[in-house]
Amino acid sequence: MQYLVIEGNIGAGKTTLSALLAKDFNAKLVLERFAENPFLPKFYSSPEQYSFPLELSFLADRYKQLNDELRTVSLFQPLIIADYFFMKSLIFAHNTLSGDEYNLYRQIFEIIYSSIPKPDLYVYLHLPTSKLLENIHKRGRDYEQTITSDYLDEIQKGYFDFFKQHPEYSFLVIDTSNLDFVSNHVDYLKLKSAIFDEKYTKGIHRVTF
Repeated sequence: MQYLVIEGNIGAGKTTLSALLAKDFNAKLVLERFAENPFLPKFYSSPEQYSFPLELSFLADRYKQLNDELRTVSLFQPLIIADYFFMKSLIFAHNTLSGDEYNLYRQIFEIIYSSIPKPDLYVYLHLPTSKLLENIHKRGRDYEQTITSDYLDEIQKGYFDFFKQHPEYSFLVIDTSNLDFVSNHVDYLKLKSAIFDEKYTKGIHRVTF
């Protein structure tokens, strides 16, 4: 495996797990630069006004970052671990943009998407919405505190629709409801083993602990 994606809904712990695995495997770590997006706080306070510039700015930044990072593999770091996949742009845009805006956005997305390298394995960390909201509250980012359970449910539906529409990929959906891989090293090792000790064919695979 050369390219691993760790994904999940907002608050699922994807960035934390990506960093832990990258440290263990001396892998190149690619983290989404969401905190640098000037439109994000504005979007959460006024979604209708800022949804289109937000999604376009994310699209441009994700493309530039992945195009730069994935095409410069080091001999000393042959494994790349990213905490997002480019398709995330379309999943979130579908839930934030109106019909005409989304159609235009999708045209731009499709032009770019074909040139982006695809992961060897796509891991999705699944948590119930109540737990996601709890995690979001704990980490205390002001602009995230208005996120609703309905919004998280729609994002989750978008991810699972994406999985079903792309049988050519290898997806591993891990239910982490009963794990605390941040504080419990044994739980972390379980996750690590599920990801690296098995060979996954194309399609959707599920693991529950």
